[in-house]
Amino acid sequence: MFSKEEALQIKKDFWTGFANAYPQKWLLHNTKIKDVAFKFYVDNKTAQVALEIEPKDEEKRKIYYEKIESLKTILLEEFLSDVIFERNYYLPNGKLISRIWIDIDKKVSVNNKASWQEIYDFFANKMIPFELFFYEYEDYIKDLEINT
Repeated sequence: MFSKEEALQIKKDFWTGFANAYPQKWLLHNTKIKDVAFKFYVDNKTAQVALEIEPKDEEKRKIYYEKIESLKTILLEEFLSDVIFERNYYLPNGKLISRIWIDIDKKVSVNNKASWQEIYDFFANKMIPFELFFYEYEDYIKDLEINT
């Protein structure tokens, strides 16, 4: 078990290592859609790349999620065959969001430096096609008008 300070240092070292291994500018919060962001996630059990849709306005959350969901076949067939869609995803703090994400297919840990490069490669190998998908369809996703 690590002290709080040690755990913080491990996380800092992990993210610094990732920035050094893949020194590119990731899309992340720069989607130009308020409360819609790409995120990297790692803990002591897994690693994930996610697109989280979390507007406070439930109707906006629904519209953004449904727009991306309408592109599900394209995302699965042309970009990421292992992406998971969840309209109602609860964060550990109980907040309800919509989430589209990919899990690494094995147990990894931020606390195990031996698995860091594998996590870094997973992040890059999944985020790059996820970003390409988003850039290709961003005008459609951003448009809040409901097309009937």
